[in-house]
Amino acid sequence: MKTPTAALLCLLLLCSSAGVRADDLMENDDLGPGTDLGELPPPVGQHALIDQNGQANVALLQQNGQSLLGTIVQSGSNQEAYILQQGNDLMAMINQQGSGNNAAITQNGSHNRAQISQNGNNNDASIDQAGTGLSSAVTQSGNGMSVSVKQYR
Repeated sequence: MKTPTAALLCLLLLCSSAGVRADDLMENDDLGPGTDLGELPPPVGQHALIDQNGQANVALLQQNGQSLLGTIVQSGSNQEAYILQQGNDLMAMINQQGSGNNAAITQNGSHNRAQISQNGNNNDASIDQAGTGLSSAVTQSGNGMSVSVKQYR
């Protein structure tokens, strides 16, 4: 018997005698109580995404802290989007479609959520958050709109 064939035969015999069964692979007794495989742990660090389609778009995302998520999506031209996050467990999202839109989100503190959606042209929106547990969402559909939200706690 050749050496590779003998090694393969030994490996098969070893595995078959180990007693591994398919039903053993299906049980989850080795998981701790209350463990749910469908839940993700909270993010640690900073997660940033900038997606730009079009011309002359500007995006800036600055983060300092833990468990931060920042997302900027721009489709169109001549748009500006800025996100500044300082603290813990912060989420900010800006979505722009059109031309000449401006958006800014500033977050300081913890457990804050902010979202700006702009669909149209020449819209201006800002959200400033300082504190804990703040949430705000702005949606602009049309042209030439302006809004400013300030939240402090």
